[in-house]
Amino acid sequence: MLDSKYNYSIQHYQAMYSVGPVTSSQRWTFQCYSNYPSSPLVWSEPSDPLELLFSGTLHKPTIKAEPGSVITSGSPMTIWCQGTLDEEIYVLHKEGSQKHLGTQSPEKPENTAKFSIPSVTQQHGGQYHCYCYSSAGWSERSDTLELVVTGSYINKPSLTFLPRPVVTLGENMTLQCVSKEGYNKFVLTKEDQKFLSSLNSQFIHSIMQWQALFSIDHVTSDHKGTFRCYGYYNQTPHLWSVPSEPLEIHISGLSRKPSLLSHQGHILDPGKNLTLQCCSDTNYDRFALYKLGEADFTQHRVQWTQSGLSLANFTLGPVSRTTGGQYRCYGAHNLSSEWSASSDPLDILITGQLPFSPSLSVKPNSTVHSGDNVSLLCQSAHKVDTFILSKEGAAHQPQRLKSKSEAREFQAEFSMSAVTSDLSGTYRCYESQGSSPYLLSYGSDPVELTVSGPTGACSPPPSRPLPTSGLEGYLKALVGVSVAFLLFLFILIFLLLRRRHQGKFRKDAHKDTELQIPTGAAEAVTRDRVSEKRSNPAAATQEEILCEIKRVLGREMSEDSALQGW
Repeated sequence: MLDSKYNYSIQHYQAMYSVGPVTSSQRWTFQCYSNYPSSPLVWSEPSDPLELLFSGTLHKPTIKAEPGSVITSGSPMTIWCQGTLDEEIYVLHKEGSQKHLGTQSPEKPENTAKFSIPSVTQQHGGQYHCYCYSSAGWSERSDTLELVVTGSYINKPSLTFLPRPVVTLGENMTLQCVSKEGYNKFVLTKEDQKFLSSLNSQFIHSIMQWQALFSIDHVTSDHKGTFRCYGYYNQTPHLWSVPSEPLEIHISGLSRKPSLLSHQGHILDPGKNLTLQCCSDTNYDRFALYKLGEADFTQHRVQWTQSGLSLANFTLGPVSRTTGGQYRCYGAHNLSSEWSASSDPLDILITGQLPFSPSLSVKPNSTVHSGDNVSLLCQSAHKVDTFILSKEGAAHQPQRLKSKSEAREFQAEFSMSAVTSDLSGTYRCYESQGSSPYLLSYGSDPVELTVSGPTGACSPPPSRPLPTSGLEGYLKALVGVSVAFLLFLFILIFLLLRRRHQGKFRKDAHKDTELQIPTGAAEAVTRDRVSEKRSNPAAATQEEILCEIKRVLGREMSEDSALQGW
């Protein structure tokens, strides 16, 4: 019994009692009363009991929460405390609380105590420990259980992957958490509710939002799963916002990359239909199409062709300005959680998104010879960042060049060295701004580029082109000469081999029986062929080869007759 003293700081009467020495071998529960000096035997009602818990030397219990330590406000949850076989009482305590949250007798045979919370509120967020008491005294306190209540703030952040939601094993990855709400910190969690990281937020003026960038170095298969991020304030670290939309990371393996094709081309007018086809000669079971900047991708089951290709068609039309962007596709097997390597990127560009069009010209002119150098000049009176040159029907991506200012005009010069006939075709150029590289202006007027074949001694002069019918006849004669030459070469080789095997006697007979052509006949043949040779040199060459074959055949026949007579 002590006299009370008035404490002006708290404006209460109080008495300070010193107790002890306390030990962990017994429970210490206290109550206090008050009375007046005039009535020392008349006391007040007792205070609520105060129990002092002392961490002892016995083995500490384990503590866990179900369904998890991150729980949505209003949801039920259970805290479990488990010790050894001899405990009689379990006590749950929250840091900062003047009272423990309850005592429970253990449930046999697991020897666990169950502390149920029917509906979690913001007051339940914090750090928890549990203790066990037996005849041997108090246990050590359990490890700390961090209980977080989500949904305490309604402004949810957004979570995105940089640069894409599919990464190759060993690569680095960044997850961006942003919000318009000025949270002091952002926290990133995985689907198993492990706390991965907490970062201070930073205000980004360019997007007028608060953000945190979570970097993951050397991605492994353990990083597969669903991620979320939350925002919270420093003064309430156990009260989080509503979660961001879930975001799933996909690991890209080492299997072969598929191909991504656009049969409608790379540059499309608004309203046109667009289908992107992902295909591979690897027997994938599913394909996924991803657009750069989006949080997730679209998956399709594959079809198989008779030639053994696996493919999937992704229909995106009719296209609009939101369709423009860079696309990739991936393949996967049903039994594997890993995706293939990424296809090469495919850019889809939408025209008519800028209210003007450039002009296109060719230097030195639109008709050149193979091997010449050509430049296509794209010009505009409007300030633009980039010019795009496209060839009609080309499978490759359009060319891009930064614009240059010259004489109050913006231009870009696309140079081609040692051109070939493959570069012949119809060209157009477009403009784009750096902020929207996939949105183009209207196209320029088309320009036709013609690349002729190489010029040689046997070709007619460029100023006197052959008529179409004459050219066809010339080509046929040329083919005939080639066939006759090959036939002559084959017969010549055959006869040389035959002569080699016949030996010396054949050579002697050859001297006596050499075939002679009558002089008159030779002159007649010569006169008849002169005019034909002059008008058709290819036919003349063919005739000379045939004559040579006849002479050789005649010589062989003569030699055979001589040998028989000998």
